[in-house]
Parts: sequence; C-alpha cells; structure tokens
Amino acid sequence: MNDDYNYFSEETSYTSENNSPKKPKKNSGLKVIIGVLCVAIIGAGSYQAYKFINDNSFGNVTDLTIQDEMPQRQADAENADEQQEIEKQEDKKAPSAKETALPSLIQIAARKDAKYLPDIVDEIMPSVVGVSSTFEYTQQYNSWGFMGFEPQTETKEVTGTGTGIVMTDDGYIITNSHVVYDTEYNCGKAIDVSILLSDESEHEAKIIAYDVETDLAVLKIDETGLTPAQFGDSNDLRVGELVIAVGNPLGFDLFGSVTSGIVSALNRQISINEKNMTLIQTDAAINSGNSGGPLLNSCGQVIGINSAKMSSAYGSASVEGLGFAIPISDAKVIIDDLINSGYVTGRPQIGITTVDVTEAYSRYLNIPMGVYVQSIQKDSAAEKAGLQIGDVIIDIEGETIKTAEELNKVKNNYKAGDTITLTVTRAGEDINIEVVLQESSEHKDNPLDYETDTSET
Repeated sequence: MNDDYNYFSEETSYTSENNSPKKPKKNSGLKVIIGVLCVAIIGAGSYQAYKFINDNSFGNVTDLTIQDEMPQRQADAENADEQQEIEKQEDKKAPSAKETALPSLIQIAARKDAKYLPDIVDEIMPSVVGVSSTFEYTQQYNSWGFMGFEPQTETKEVTGTGTGIVMTDDGYIITNSHVVYDTEYNCGKAIDVSILLSDESEHEAKIIAYDVETDLAVLKIDETGLTPAQFGDSNDLRVGELVIAVGNPLGFDLFGSVTSGIVSALNRQISINEKNMTLIQTDAAINSGNSGGPLLNSCGQVIGINSAKMSSAYGSASVEGLGFAIPISDAKVIIDDLINSGYVTGRPQIGITTVDVTEAYSRYLNIPMGVYVQSIQKDSAAEKAGLQIGDVIIDIEGETIKTAEELNKVKNNYKAGDTITLTVTRAGEDINIEVVLQESSEHKDNPLDYETDTSET
C-alpha cells in the first residue's frame, strides 16, 4: 500500500508543479533531469499500480497508460487462450510419460507369471539352511630326530561351511558333495555335519549319500514340519532370464544373502577338479559358502544348485560375474538315486586306478603315452577281462587316448553292461581286450576308487 500511496502522491506533486506560475528559466539542465526522473518514477508507479489494481479488483481506478494498453492485452489474452487450447489438444494426442517409459531390466527379464522379488525371498528363506562340516586333516612335516630328519604327522580338525536346500518336510536336505566331502586337501568325508535352520536352531545331520562326479549330496536331520522349496524345470530356462541366488557367503555371519542376475549361458561345459560338468552360467553373485544353495527363477522355483564360480584371478585376467549352478532337472535323477540306492545307478566302471604317462615318462620308461594301470579292483570288470597292472591303455573304442580324463570321457558314453574294446601296450606289444562294463555301486569315500589320474606331476 505504501508504494501505491507514494505513486499517487508523486503524480499529484508532478501535476501541481506544472500548474504553478512561470518563473525565469534557471538551471534548465537540472529541470530536465528532474523531469526525466519524475517520468521514470511515474512509469514504475503506473506498473505497480496496475498490478495492485488487478490483484485487488479496484473497479474505477484507472491509469491513462493502462487504458492505452488494454486492447493489446485483450488480444494477448485471447491468443494465450487459443494457444492453451492447442496445447490441450496436443496433450490428448501425445502418449503419457508412463506409456513412453521403457520397461526395467527386471520386467524384461522376468517370466510372465513372475512374483515380486521380496515375495520370492520370503517364500524361499525357510527352505535355505546353513551346512557346517568338520573334517580331519592330516599334515606331514619333518622334525629333527636322533637319526636326522624324520617324517612326522599331525591330525587337525578343520571346519567348512556351505548352504543347503530343504527338499522334504521330514528333513531331507540337498547340497554339494564338496560341502561334505573334501578332495582339495584329501580330507575325505566329513566326520561331523550340522545344519543351521533359518530360525537359528542347530541340528546334527547324517550324510545319506554323495556323488563326487556330479557334486551332489543328500543329508538328513531328525525334524518334521520343515518348509520344502518349490522345484522347477531347468529345461525351460532361457538365456537372459532373471534368476536369484540365496546362500551363506563367507560363513553364517552373512546367512541368507540374496543376489540377482540373469542366465548368462546354458549347457556350459566346465571342468571342475578334473570333472567335466554341464552347468548353468549366471552373473548373480556366488561366493564361497554359497555352494549348495538355490538358484531360483522369477517364479520362486529352484532351477539350479549353486556349485562354483570362476576365480577372481583366472590366469592373467581378472574376472567377475561368472557363477555356475547344476541344472535341477539333471540333479533330480542323481538325488533320487542317492536316496533310494545310496549311489548313482547305471554308471559304468572298469575298476582300475591309473597314472597318466606323460611325454617325459614315455621317453624315460620307453613306453607309449597313455594311461598306466596302477591297480585293479578285485572282481572288477578289468580283472574279469584280463587287464594287468603295468598295462598302458592307448585306445578305447578306436579313439586314441593319452589321459585318464580322455578315457573316462569315452567310457561314460556307455552304460553298465555294455562291452567296450581297449587297446593296451603290454611288454612292447599292442593287445585288444574286451571289457564288459560294471555298474559302479560303491560309496565314493575315495575319489581314486575309479578311473582317474593319480599322478601328482
């Protein structure tokens, strides 16, 4: 109000100055300046007054400058209305931001009947368990004795942890074989296994059976009323599909950690501890301790058992996001055999332990490169066929071989009861021997109980 009041006062003062008697012309330059200032003040005041009048709806108070501008302002208002109407029509035609927004990665990677990720986690968490295994590790070292250096041994207990999946409500749990059976340090089968449930209760577990080749094991606890996981079909998976991994990386302090990613590849041929495996590849984070945990699809179904990851230092390259899981459709057959028979049925066996004859051994011993028969199991297919210790297997079914891995690869294309032909070198002579493969029905308490390379060179 003060500005408007000043405006009217200045206009009145300016007008009264024009009506005053004429005086001699003095300081004409100063008057010009004063006049310009007055006009500037009036102009500013006119604008403020117009704004004030419009804001306060004073009906009869007007200004000459405002009256002169009214026709133009009315035209501008009409143009603004027209422009606003055009924009409204264009807005009706243009798609909304919601319509034009691109879908998220989760939306384009999930199945049509997918569930919300938090709901999936809520459902699977009671079915995820921690597995703690205690192994006996024998360490050999030298000590100074009366007669010099004498070998000494010391037995220690070491503990490893992994993850498991509740399969039945009466306590059957599946996990990886390497969680309960160690081959890296030759510890063998765990002497004690315990299960940590999601409610933090701990239970002793019995090892029902395990299979080193497929890296699967079945455990059992004496509990009922557990929540079994829902199992899906890994054959329906597609590359690029959303998957979720749950497990206990680096121990139970991070129990039930959840990670997500996509299926990076299917039917990936990977060699793990000299075992060729066909696995699902994923970029979902899988770390030590996740072994045996579930890999889920976007419906919350278990479609894989997390088993391995590439090391962070693979040769000279640094790698990340290379995790692998056993397809559940392949695992079901093995798991059923382990529960019902205690071993994988139908698997062919020759019944020998071997050492690879390398190029260096070949030159030194003057024998061909191949697979040296180190021992023969009693009543085995090898013994019945007439194989002898010292034989060097150089061919199986017409395929030249130089390693136990190559021997097993060909042999595993056959089943128990099939007859195969081995070519062996014995005393400088090549001999063909027919072998009727037997079913491997042993608990693999020692992975060297079947055809493998025992050489440490």
